Amino acid sequence: MSQTTSTPRVRFDVDGDVAQIVLARPEKRNAFDLQMLRELAEAFTRYEETRALRCAVLCAEGEHFTAGLDLAEVGPAIAGDAALFPDGLVDPLGLHGRVRMKPVVMAVQGWCLTIGIELLLAADIRVAARGTRFGQIEINRGIFPFGGATIRLPLAAGWGDAMRWLLTGDIFDAEEARRIGLVQELADDGTQRDVAMALARTVAKRAPLGVQATLASARQTLEEGPTPAAEALLPRARALMATEDAKEGVRSFVERREGVFRGE
Repeated sequence: MSQTTSTPRVRFDVDGDVAQIVLARPEKRNAFDLQMLRELAEAFTRYEETRALRCAVLCAEGEHFTAGLDLAEVGPAIAGDAALFPDGLVDPLGLHGRVRMKPVVMAVQGWCLTIGIELLLAADIRVAARGTRFGQIEINRGIFPFGGATIRLPLAAGWGDAMRWLLTGDIFDAEEARRIGLVQELADDGTQRDVAMALARTVAKRAPLGVQATLASARQTLEEGPTPAAEALLPRARALMATEDAKEGVRSFVERREGVFRGE
């Protein structure tokens, strides 16, 4: 098993009220070892806990977003009952433990394999360079996608399209990824981060408490079904109506100007 190095695997940059969480191991095609998984969770936690940050972009340096998990290291750890991400930190996959409450826009390029797709499925808005190639190829390695693709891809793509790619392990292109709902935006190669940042800046302008309530309601629908989510709609709305942001929203509407929201 490799040792932790002084060279960061994930970089955290701040651009106003938007965070950039950058996979920074391009010499290994951004393959995830245990250090990189931990640093990704640390970055998500830092974003979540920094009040001034309202949206984040998850992206990567180099030609590829990620070639997937470094199975030589991560495989034995999983077989030995280790968690993918440390306890107490935000889980970027949103499967176990601490759940992310703030929005994430994701930008991918080159190869987006295995955990790359599962991170996409856990993000809120997804952008892909037109030349991106996708693959959920665990089936070719004698395992299966254990980072959430078996749960979220059928919801996004429908059963048949999801099974087409999950069960064959075939590679597919960005047009197919958009067709099946894996990504929402296609960008010219090399511009995917700029497109994602523009989307993130738009989200960051919106009332943060309203953004978080929207995410929570949509997530509850997926996890618990429409009936519990419907029952929670009015209580959530009443709680928001008492906030300063909601009052500012009304004032800005009456005054025909853009709202200035403080998350209060």
